[in-house]
Amino acid sequence: MFSLAPEGRGIIYASLIAAMVVSIFFPWFSLLLWFIFLGLLYFFRDPDRTTPAGDEVIISPADGKVIEISEVFEERFLKAPSKKISIFMSLLDVHVNRAPLDGKVVYKDYVPGAKKVAFASKTSEINERSYLGLSGRIPVLLVQIAGFIARRIVTYPQEGDFLRKGERFGIIKLGSRVDLYLPSDVTLLVRRGDKVRAGETVLGVVKENEKGKVAHFSNQW
Repeated sequence: MFSLAPEGRGIIYASLIAAMVVSIFFPWFSLLLWFIFLGLLYFFRDPDRTTPAGDEVIISPADGKVIEISEVFEERFLKAPSKKISIFMSLLDVHVNRAPLDGKVVYKDYVPGAKKVAFASKTSEINERSYLGLSGRIPVLLVQIAGFIARRIVTYPQEGDFLRKGERFGIIKLGSRVDLYLPSDVTLLVRRGDKVRAGETVLGVVKENEKGKVAHFSNQW
């Protein structure tokens, strides 16, 4: 089913009206406006996705290409050794972001900053970004990062809200990146260079011990 992200509907309708009006008086010039309209329609598309079952499964929060997988110490929310997965969303990717697991929003923060190219390694530290910490089967930290062309980060939920795996939680307009921080013992199933789809691609699975319990540290949240 084809649908549009709510954030794009106003500018899409405005560009459609402008193209129709200009077509009456300046047909050739209106071709540019029709091209803009179709581009916006494509960029703000929000297709339905089929989310894999199983609460041990961690799914991708964004469409795009995995540009970094690294071991880091995440000091803002997890406050522990973590696995970081960075996903770069080009202008051709769907830019609606989705929750990687069922969880309660227990942390949210926004940091203004630069708008450097989103695939550069330092953008997670210097660019405009929005943080969302979820407490579910495991704690995870999501970071929406604005890119060179991005003009606005939108993050829907507030602290205390509950998100279902695959549920839409925000959008970054016009080129961007999403970083996902996971506990260090999560088993990853993707590699750098892989293409992923929000709400569908499995990024990893939660390890369990012999008693069937999650094997990572106890989340302070």
